[in-house]
Order: sequence, then structure tokens, then C-alpha cells
Amino acid sequence: MKLVSGLIAIFFSTFFVSTGFSQTYQADIIIYGGTSAAITAAVQAKKMGKSVLVVSPDKHLGGLSAGGLGFTDTGNKAVIGGLAREFYHRLYLHYQQDSAWKWQKREEYGNKGQGTPAIDGENRTMWIFEPHAAERVFEDFVKENQLEIHRNEWLNRESGVKMENGKIASIQMVSGKTYSGKVFIDATYEGDLMAAAGVSYHVGREANSVYGESWNGVQVGTYQHRHYFMDSVSAYKIPGDPASGLLPEISPNPPSKNGEGDKLLQAYNFRMALSRNPANQVPFAKPSNYDPARYELLARVYAAGWTETFDKYDPIPNLKTDTNNHGPFSTDYIGKNYEYPEATYARRREIIKQHEDYQKGLLYFLSNDPQVPEDVRKEMSHYGLAKDEFTDNGNWPHQIYVREARRMIGAYVMTEHDVLGAKAVPQPVGMGSYSLDSHNTQRFVTPGGFVQNEGDIGVHPKQPYSISYGTLIPKKEECTNLLVPICVSSSHTAFGSIRMEPVFMILGQSAAAAASLSIDGKIAVQELDYQKLRKVLLEEKQVLEN
Repeated sequence: MKLVSGLIAIFFSTFFVSTGFSQTYQADIIIYGGTSAAITAAVQAKKMGKSVLVVSPDKHLGGLSAGGLGFTDTGNKAVIGGLAREFYHRLYLHYQQDSAWKWQKREEYGNKGQGTPAIDGENRTMWIFEPHAAERVFEDFVKENQLEIHRNEWLNRESGVKMENGKIASIQMVSGKTYSGKVFIDATYEGDLMAAAGVSYHVGREANSVYGESWNGVQVGTYQHRHYFMDSVSAYKIPGDPASGLLPEISPNPPSKNGEGDKLLQAYNFRMALSRNPANQVPFAKPSNYDPARYELLARVYAAGWTETFDKYDPIPNLKTDTNNHGPFSTDYIGKNYEYPEATYARRREIIKQHEDYQKGLLYFLSNDPQVPEDVRKEMSHYGLAKDEFTDNGNWPHQIYVREARRMIGAYVMTEHDVLGAKAVPQPVGMGSYSLDSHNTQRFVTPGGFVQNEGDIGVHPKQPYSISYGTLIPKKEECTNLLVPICVSSSHTAFGSIRMEPVFMILGQSAAAAASLSIDGKIAVQELDYQKLRKVLLEEKQVLEN
């Protein structure tokens, strides 16, 4: 009977229904989230002698770093220091073992990375890896540092954050559990704790006029990657006939004027782990709600002569790929995530399921539909879902790629001027180097009746740039004991560069160092002496400036 009641409680907790059971926990630092930033923050807090609790909505730790994004967006790897570099070093050690190469010989791997060798023997780092290997590293961090992780705990976003005198006193989960601490860190991709604490934030793209930028706002006609319709493809079910109606996956709403702001978000997708080894494959199944008509646009792209299907089937060890979006119609589910940041947990689950159904249908379409060129279908026959990845989730990634959700409007707002080197960045706590990278935000009909995508940009900084401590902290009048290392204070276009997993690990570590020093000084996080923080970060081998 006890077992049955326990299973019932777990079931309802999973679906965000309070059981009425209440427990209270305390620690110096409460970290909400299970991402890579959450774990590096927890390790750093422990290193500085603080008690810490990680309250994670997720069962699996590491976020995207353990959720399929194994082909790391490194940018300039020289600026990746501290615990982030330790993470990639541990992956290097893992792949030095013969036992790590179950499905492929090491010498057959090829060593291709994103602008860098995958296996960097000189620096003893591994930048390309399998999801399960990354998750193991995060779990090793937990075990070695004796971190206390409370998994599958979801913040009561309506009334669970208790504020006292401008500080977060405690947070309550939908399970009824309550956590009190001296400093809190929101290490989620969504910024749920930040928002529930009443901290200012933005969703969508600011107008260029807000921060005097060039690459924010609507970007119709900006084609900096190859994720747009290069040929004239009719948007209508009957080509050229508006009366026949729009094809699926096209918005009927025209874009705003270039440079104007909107509430639209760059597209999400799943970074899939696919296998080329027949012994380690799960075939692409036909979804129960499969409708080939929703992929008609892709068929027309093929008919126009497009041949880049496999350009982002990037190799990771053991004959697997980190498969990402590529082209005008691919795994990005454009325009279907706008509600996500502010949505209820139930609605988010629906949105995530819609993305999953879309991508699984796309895989089946690519593998089976006669409108797909025969050479593509033949090549797809060599792939399947990796059988040894995400084994408790039907071999499907447990983390959707939330490329952007809420962004704090904090003590300092990073903009493209900071990223592109047009101004000096005060009080650096880490560095970034990736391009201003946004995926498409909408798919629309041109005045001529053709389909086109909008929102994709890729502008490269001349050199790595510093990230300010002010991006991690709210305005003092809003909250004095919160740090936010993922949904940082930045414009949409600056966040396009900052939003890389190595950077999140860096900022998580720096946030925890700041939290610990603020506790030591019994001061607001906004009052912290930067020189004290800088000293600690340099001792921890963080890279702060060029």
C-alpha cells in the first residue's frame, strides 16, 4: 500500500500537482535549475565553504550540454576557463579510455570540431562528445562534491516566492517543499525564479532604437546563413493561387518593418543524437499524428534543387551525430514557441510535445516520402536514433533547445556594442566569443506570394569580449540576493552570442563566487567589491579579458 501511494505521489508531482506534503530546507545558497550553469555554480559554492542545495525541475543534469548538444559551440576556446574547461578536460580523459569507443575505433573518428579539433591533445580537452558521457561528468561533479540535488521539483510560479525587505526569503515548489537561503541563483533556461521574484525582464526582440543597435529587431532580407529560401517557392497549396490557402508551417502575419521590436522568439528544436551503427539504432517510427502535407514546403525545396540535407549531421564519437537545424525547412519549428517563456508548465509540455512530433514526423518524411530525392532517402536509411542515448525517454533528448526565453533587465545590459568591441565592458566575470547568432523567428509570405524566413543572423566579433558582473544581478531596488547566469541582462542580439553552453558554465561559476562573497560580507549582491570577486575568479582560472 505504501508503494502504491508513493507511486501516485510521484505521478502527480511529475504533472505539477501539489501533493499537499510540505517540508522546509535551508542552505546558504539555493540554486534553482539543473543546467550546466547550475552544477558549476554548486561546485563553486562548495569550494568556497558554503552549504548549497540544487533544486532542479529536471531529472537529468546538464541541460543542453547533456541533452544532445555535443558538437560544442566553442568560439575561441582560449577564453573558456575555470570549471567549464574542467568539464571539457574530463571528457578528454573519458575518451582517452579504450572502453569509451564501443561503436567506433578512436582512429576512425576524424577529430572534426566546430572551428577546432574535437580532441585537443595539447590542451587535454575534448570539445565534441556523446550526451551520456557529458551527463556522467556532471554526475561525477555531484558525487565528488557531495552536492545535494532535489530533482523533479518545480517552482510554484504564482505564489511560491516569498520576498522580505527586497530579498528572496524562500521559494516553494508545487510539491509543497520550501527552500530558504541567504542568496538564490536562477540557473534555468526560462528565468522562472527571476520572473516570479518580480525582477524586470524582456521577451522577444527589442527595436534597434532601444540600445542603438543594428542587428536587433526585425531583419527581413538579412541572409547570413543558408537558412532561407534561396529560390522562389510558392507559399500556397496550389502554387500561385492565394485562394487555395497557405501551406502548413507558414504564418499568415506579415513581418513588421526592419529594425522594429516584437515579441517573437528564435526557433527551438531538439539536438538529436543519431547513430550510423545498425547495432546501436532505433528506427525512425511513424508518429501517430503524422501528416506528410505539413512537410510539403520541404518537398518544394528539394524540387528547386536544394542538396544540403546532411550538412549539420555533425559527427560525435561512436558513429553518432549531433543533428541540428540546417536550411530553409529543417528541425527548427519556426514560430511555434512564442508562448513558451510565459506559459504554464502544462502548456510548455504541450509545446515541447508539438516540437517532438514535428521533428519525428520530419525524420519519417525524409526517410520514406517519395517526394524526397532517392539519394537522401538512401542516406537516411543509414541512420536511426542512438539506442544507448536517452534510454529512459524513448531515445529522444530530454531537453528541448530553449535558445532564448526571458532576459533580465538588470544592473548592466550587454548589447551588440559590448560584444562587437565598440565599448569597454566593466567588471568582467567571464568571456564570450561566438558570433551574434539568432535562428529564424518567423516564416511569412512575401508580397509576390512566395515563402521566406526571417530572423537568422550571424555576425562575428573581431575578438573575444568580456561579460560584465552587472549582467548577472538585478537592479538593487528589485532584489538584492539573486544572481542569474543564464537569462542574463542583455539585448536579444547580444544574447545571441552569450547563449552558449561553455559561457553558461563560466557564468554559473562566477555567480556562485559572487554569492559566496556577498554572504561573507553580509551585503547585497549589488554592493560586492568587484576586486574581491576578481581575485577569486582569477584564482579559479577564469578568463576575464583579452
